Amino acid sequence: MERIILVGNGMVGYKFCEKLIAHPNRNQFDFLVFGEEVRPAYDRVHLSEYFSLESPDDLLLAPLNWYQENNITLRTSELISWIDTENKKVFTHKDESFDYDYLVLSTGSSPFIPPIKGVEKEGIFIYRTIEDLEAIQNYADKLKLKGRFQSAVLGGGLLGLEAANASKELGMTTHVIEFAPKLMPRQLDQTASDLLQSKIESLGMKIHLGKNSKEIIGESEIEAIAFTDGSSLPIDMIIISAGIRPRDEVAKRSGIAVGPKGGILVNNKMETSVPGIYAIGEVALYNQNIYGLVAPGYEMAGVALDQIMGGTKLMSPSIDMSTQLKLVGTEVASFGDPFPENEDTVVIRYENKQRGVYKRINIRKDGTRLLGGILVGDTSDYNTLFQLYLNEMKLPENAEDLILGQRGTESKSLLGSVLDLPAAAQICSCESVSKGAICDAIQNGTCQDLKGVIRQTKASTCCGGCKPMVADLVKETFKSLGKEVKETICEHFNYTRQELFDLVKIHQTAGYDEALNQFGKGHGCEVCKPVMASIFASIFMETANKQIAIQDSNDRFLANIQRNGTYSIVPRVPGGEITPEKLVVLGQVAKKYDLYTKITGGQRIDLFGAQLNELPMIWKELIDAGFESGHAYGKSLRTVKSCVGSTWCRFGMHDSVSFAIRIEERYKGLRSPHKLKGGVSGCIRECAEARGKDFGVIAVEGGWNLYVCGNGGANPKHAILLASQLDDDTCIKFLDRFLIYYIRTAGPLIRTSTWLEKLEGGIEYLKKVVVDDCLGMAEEFEREMDGLVEKYACEWKEAIENPETLKRFKPFVNTEESDDQLVFVPLREQKMPRPW
Repeated sequence: MERIILVGNGMVGYKFCEKLIAHPNRNQFDFLVFGEEVRPAYDRVHLSEYFSLESPDDLLLAPLNWYQENNITLRTSELISWIDTENKKVFTHKDESFDYDYLVLSTGSSPFIPPIKGVEKEGIFIYRTIEDLEAIQNYADKLKLKGRFQSAVLGGGLLGLEAANASKELGMTTHVIEFAPKLMPRQLDQTASDLLQSKIESLGMKIHLGKNSKEIIGESEIEAIAFTDGSSLPIDMIIISAGIRPRDEVAKRSGIAVGPKGGILVNNKMETSVPGIYAIGEVALYNQNIYGLVAPGYEMAGVALDQIMGGTKLMSPSIDMSTQLKLVGTEVASFGDPFPENEDTVVIRYENKQRGVYKRINIRKDGTRLLGGILVGDTSDYNTLFQLYLNEMKLPENAEDLILGQRGTESKSLLGSVLDLPAAAQICSCESVSKGAICDAIQNGTCQDLKGVIRQTKASTCCGGCKPMVADLVKETFKSLGKEVKETICEHFNYTRQELFDLVKIHQTAGYDEALNQFGKGHGCEVCKPVMASIFASIFMETANKQIAIQDSNDRFLANIQRNGTYSIVPRVPGGEITPEKLVVLGQVAKKYDLYTKITGGQRIDLFGAQLNELPMIWKELIDAGFESGHAYGKSLRTVKSCVGSTWCRFGMHDSVSFAIRIEERYKGLRSPHKLKGGVSGCIRECAEARGKDFGVIAVEGGWNLYVCGNGGANPKHAILLASQLDDDTCIKFLDRFLIYYIRTAGPLIRTSTWLEKLEGGIEYLKKVVVDDCLGMAEEFEREMDGLVEKYACEWKEAIENPETLKRFKPFVNTEESDDQLVFVPLREQKMPRPW
């Protein structure tokens, strides 16, 4: 039996293992894997999430027994130090030798350490492995006990910003130092970099661009870092993430050809200069380039295996470096050529500084092809743009529609149907899964649902960015076969949310157990329980004090739990209007309980830092002063924001404050599939940002214009005009119809903007339902809303008046004591949670 030896068990090495065990000729080979690290392969793409995981094992791509079950001999904590290419042997650092017939080198890369004086000092770390993160965490903890919090990351590229986020998560004051004049210089233009910088700085991190590090100052411990321009920065810890260098040492020692700047030379078969030896991943120099993304590494693994098995598969002539990711909470993507500089290219840009969104596309001068682009703040269009670019598809007549959306009546995908893509279109870049592979898995009867397709093809299992398109493709393929596609809640209810809503309403089902007996099976799960709680609340206007066993944690305690285990208090302030007396009460309560206070974007005052047992006491004082729950923790109406309108503003056309208060008072407590936000602007200057809300009302000559289905957040959408020049009562009537129709038909956790995008017929159909009453249900919708409004009750008032309800606000079941593990530190004259 021939033997394959794999050196390196990172993500690309693991992919080689995965492909090998799936190959029909797997049993013809003995397979031995060497991994330098102590643990099996893990997911480096999500390494920055390490500090939020319960266990490092959560990052493992497969447990140890997976290797055993698949007859793979895995030797961890072993380094291959030399290869005898003539006799086909590898030698470990323990001087053990092993014979091979085929050798695959997947040794990856190591961080580049800049030649800075003092770089060997204690307190300097690299950002590459789980062990690196553990060392960084331990050192940061020691620093913080000494009251030292300054951390610097050398490198403002992809990995550098990931490292900066990790440093921030550890509670360090984080500085990013980048030699180039912009962040992510290979992926972003100056405008995109400036926007990303402003977003990162808004989180408290500090960016230093155009800085060339000269020396690290300090004796036993780091004190500062000095730059060539004469300036310096006081620093306690440094994390280096300034690029990578291929781990080609063993190849050099063994006489395998490497490039002048490093990397093992390979051809399009992944063959090295020595027959029978292959190189894949970040150590492979292909087309004179090292590729640091997983997608080309996975392709290399597939090519190398196919060649070993006697196949003819070759690497793609060129490697696409398009990428979509989330950095420090900000969505970023680039594809194709991000910033070409030639006369044959036309650049179209869109920038919205208010929402932190920048989009750029580069098209051929004749308008026929998309050549590349950049997205910051909103990457929801990435999959569509990437497919248009990759498959050289025809562009719309107005190319700006690609980033602005179609300005017209009906919301429609610029790609058309996902089924219009060619069969060879690559849907999942990481796993090289084509549209044809996904469709075939359904059409040949192998897969019966999305989970089956993902399990078989591996599409969307790496970065997950393609999952929406995979889901759409699966859905459309089933439809094309004449099969019903149902987005059921979970395995316990074989119904959509809309179907369950109707069943509960028709049967007047009163509780979860009853619903499970009538319409479901099993014992339920954490997916369907909150969904059913939302349905009961939407139909019967129940407060979150009912159905306690199936509420999520925030609804269970009528407050948003914060990262340090405390809770927030957000009283309702309709329309943002508040009396001086109520302002005084808020100040007194915040001072009495030592709470952090902040004005929100929705014109409320947040009070942070309350312990669980304090919540009822705080709310009693607030309710006695006339406040109500603001439902900031619920999937319900949050706020209706207003400008000062005609009462004060010289531009105001109508009394926006009074109307906003009327709307908020009407819909307060209304539970829905997702949170709801509204806005009322007194003129077209739009100071209440009504078009960034789930429903927005703007004053015009002759009444109000009503807009629906917008939202802010990670994927901001402008609301679309539903009806114009409405009087107050008609506007309320249309809002009633719109909200009830959304509540009845939307899926769980679906915002109004996404709901409209998936609604067949789009905005034109919604107008027919709400304005023209094409379903003949308008009066029923209005009566239903009237009934819900009449049943409103403040759930915090209910809670403090019910001794049984108050029992759940005890941190310990056997004592009245509070949690003494919470630690706070002063910042800007208020208390803040200790950041570690």
